[in-house]
Amino acid sequence: MSSKSSVIVVFKPETPIATIDAAAKELEAQGGKVGHRFESTILGFSASIPDDHITTLAEHPHLDFIEADGPVSIAAKKFVK
Repeated sequence: MSSKSSVIVVFKPETPIATIDAAAKELEAQGGKVGHRFESTILGFSASIPDDHITTLAEHPHLDFIEADGPVSIAAKKFVK
């Protein structure tokens, strides 16, 4: 059994929602699991993808990028007392 990676899959801005839906269904058919859908600032979804399917998804003509999903933090510096 292949291991899985948690990723954010982002499509190009002009990508039709139906195309993203089809990619999500194909991913699930290959053993992946789609999480949160993004449809405003970016187009895409979070997913758990079998490692051997990432290369196939990366060849999608509407794909912008795939990035590892994980905690994000910001370091703030206080400039005003």
